[in-house]
Amino acid sequence: MSSLAETTRTRGDTFLSFDKSAELIERNAQWMAGGVNSNFRLNISPTPLVFERGEGPWLYDADGNRLIDYYLGMGPMILGHKPQALVDAVKQEVEKGFLFAGQTAIEAEAARLVCELVPSAERMRFGCSGSEVDQAAIRLARAATGREKIIKFEGHYHGWFDNVLWSTAPALNAAGPENAPVPVAGSKGQLAQTADALVVLPWNDLDLLTQRLAQGDIAGVIMEAAMCNAGAVHPAPGYLEGVREACTQYGTILIFDEVITGFRLAAGGAQERFGVTPDLSTFGKAIANGFPVAAIAGRSDLMDMFATGGVVHGGTYNAQPIAMAATAATLKSLKPSLYATIEERGGRLMTGMRDIFERAGVIAQVAGFPQVFHVALGLEAPARNYRDLARMDRAGYVALTTALLRRGVRALERGAWFLSIEHTDAVIDETLLAVEDAVRELKATGALPTGSLRK
Repeated sequence: MSSLAETTRTRGDTFLSFDKSAELIERNAQWMAGGVNSNFRLNISPTPLVFERGEGPWLYDADGNRLIDYYLGMGPMILGHKPQALVDAVKQEVEKGFLFAGQTAIEAEAARLVCELVPSAERMRFGCSGSEVDQAAIRLARAATGREKIIKFEGHYHGWFDNVLWSTAPALNAAGPENAPVPVAGSKGQLAQTADALVVLPWNDLDLLTQRLAQGDIAGVIMEAAMCNAGAVHPAPGYLEGVREACTQYGTILIFDEVITGFRLAAGGAQERFGVTPDLSTFGKAIANGFPVAAIAGRSDLMDMFATGGVVHGGTYNAQPIAMAATAATLKSLKPSLYATIEERGGRLMTGMRDIFERAGVIAQVAGFPQVFHVALGLEAPARNYRDLARMDRAGYVALTTALLRRGVRALERGAWFLSIEHTDAVIDETLLAVEDAVRELKATGALPTGSLRK
C-alpha cells in the first residue's frame, strides 16, 4: 500500500493546491455565468475545478493534481474514465458521420440492449438528458389516463423544469408538516401555477400515498426507486411492492426515475434489484458512461402512444450515432462480474469509513449501496426520507470533503459517493488512508459532530 504522503500530496508535507483552477474559474466567468455551465458545479469548496483529463478512477486538474474521483461525472462513469471499449467504439462510429436526421443500425442495437436488460422495457425511446425523458414520461402518464395531477416526493429530483423542480431540497421551515408537505419551488423564476398539477408527499409512507391515490385523480407517480439524489435511502420493506399494487388498483401510471440507479445498482436498474416493475422508467448517466444519452422505456401500449397515439416526443440529437456507439459499448460491458466486483470493493469502502468514524467518535451514517452510497454526518440512525437527511451536518461534511480534496480524494459535497469498476483495492486503501487522516485533523479542530453511536 502506498503511503498517503507519496500518493496525495504534491510536495513535502504540503496539501494539494487548487490556485490555478480558481484563477481559471474567475477568468472564465467573463464568458460563462459563474465560470460553469451547470448550477450544480457552483459553490464547490475550495473552488470549482478545471480538469485536463481523466483515466480510470483518476482525474487530472489544471494544477497538475491527480485526484481519486468519486464524483464520476455525478454518476455516469461506471466503467471509469476513458475505458478502451468506448474509445474504440466512438472512433469507429465518428468516421461514418455525426448526425443524419434519420435512423442508424447502432441506435437499433443500443435500443435492443436496453430492452433486453431492463424488466419494464417492452419498448423505448432515446433522449439527451434525464430532465427531458422525465417530461416525456409525465406527458405519457397524462395522455394515457386523461388525468392531470402527478405525485412526486420530497427530496426526489426529476430535472430542472418548472413543473417538477419542487421540494427537491426544501428548507424544513418552509416545507409544512411532514404528513402534508407544502410544495417549495427550487428556483426563482418558476411559475407558481406549475405546482397546481403536482402533489408532494413524503417518501416511504405507503399509507399516505394509498390514501391520496384513492381520490382517483392522479395520472402518475414518479419516484426514484431508491432515493439516490439527496441521499442513498433504501425503500422500506414492502414499500415499492405496495406502491405498485396501489397504482394498479387506482389506474395510475407508476414511473421509476432511474437516471441515477439505472445500469448502476444492477444491469436492469433498481427495478431488477428490488423485483418491482413500473409502467415507465427513465434512464441517463450510466447508460453511456459519460455521453449525453437518456432513455424512456416501458409498456408497449404506453410507449406506442408516441407513434400512434398523438403524444409528441422529439429531439434533434436523440440517438445521435456517436453517442449510440458509446451506449452500446457501455451496455455490453455490464457483466455480472462487474457488479460483483463493485459490490465487494464498495462494501469494503463503506465498512472502512464506518469504522473510521466510530473509532474517532464521529456521529455519521454511511448508507446506501456499494455502487452509490451516502455519508451523512450528525445522524444517529439511517435516514428514511428527505426530512431525516435534511438534519445532517452539512457544514461539517463540506469541511470533510474539502479536507479530502486536499489529500487527493474528490467526493461530492452533497454526500454521495459513486464507484466504478476502476476503483481497485489499492485505490480503496488509498481513499481510506485519506479519510482517516482528514477525520483526525477535523476532529481536532471541532469541525465534526462527535459522540457515540453505540447503544
